[in-house]
Amino acid sequence: MSPNSESIQSTDLIRRRELLCLAAATAIGAMVGLPRGYSDESAKQPLIGFSLYGMKSLPTVDALRVCSEVGYECVELAAMADWPCAPEKLSMETRQELKQQLSDRGLKLAAIMENLPLAVDGDAHRNNLERLKRAMQLARDLAPNQMPLIETVLGGSPDKWPMLKDKFIDRLRDWGRVAVENDSIIAIKAHIAGALHLPQDVADVAKTIDSKGVQLTFDFSHFQLRDSVLKEAWQAMAERTRFVHVKDGTGKPGAFQFLLPGEGTIDYVELFRLLNASRYTGAVVVEVSAQISGKPGYDPLAAAKKCWPVLRDARAQAVRSKG
Repeated sequence: MSPNSESIQSTDLIRRRELLCLAAATAIGAMVGLPRGYSDESAKQPLIGFSLYGMKSLPTVDALRVCSEVGYECVELAAMADWPCAPEKLSMETRQELKQQLSDRGLKLAAIMENLPLAVDGDAHRNNLERLKRAMQLARDLAPNQMPLIETVLGGSPDKWPMLKDKFIDRLRDWGRVAVENDSIIAIKAHIAGALHLPQDVADVAKTIDSKGVQLTFDFSHFQLRDSVLKEAWQAMAERTRFVHVKDGTGKPGAFQFLLPGEGTIDYVELFRLLNASRYTGAVVVEVSAQISGKPGYDPLAAAKKCWPVLRDARAQAVRSKG
């Protein structure tokens, strides 16, 4: 038996066990008179995924195969200009092939990553809007029945936030209009090295814009490095969060190193408990930082394999410890 076959069989066994556990929960709920819908809620867990931002060296078809065989349930594609899934690089024929691969592998396309500097004017701003539209079209072509969101950081630097705030809000209003016109969602992400870098600030921006087209990405690694508390950060952003990135980190602002999930101190069981308490059922996606993937000898398959059990087990434990 080949290593790939063993990997697929192992993944199938894990999924069968999860289904059996859910069936058992349904039966027990009926026997002891638990509230109607109890077992249904147990089944509505966030999907665990891997961002192909951390698999730039692999052809996209190979990256999807790896993610599926490891056990991941969803993926994020990277659509920046120098990445394999940049919209301008993908013909309609290639898009159809990727759509079929996603279906055949049982992978949901949760998001498409862009990386757009927000505080720009004139042609640069118009170019951003066009890139967003192209990413949204790619999302429609690959997953027309679920419309993956568009995820992006926003640039700038922390010390510039007071002077950039109004421009950010103005530009994001334009982004929101494009998203609504294209029946899409842009999930903006705070970054430790960006102008928008604190949980309450990103939540306040989304509230001020008040557009269904502009929502939030939650990535606690950026807030942990600023000594934020997980529960407080999540509570600030939960209402408008539609996407979750996960990774670890060490250090402090200006001198930090991102790590793979499980290599640091973030409590992923607590994270899944918070998500469950908020009835979040979207994607929780591993983002391998360029600080890691850019190192000589980086192995995307090894990274994917290492992160999967950390999140799978944390999700399962959060369900077991519910209440």
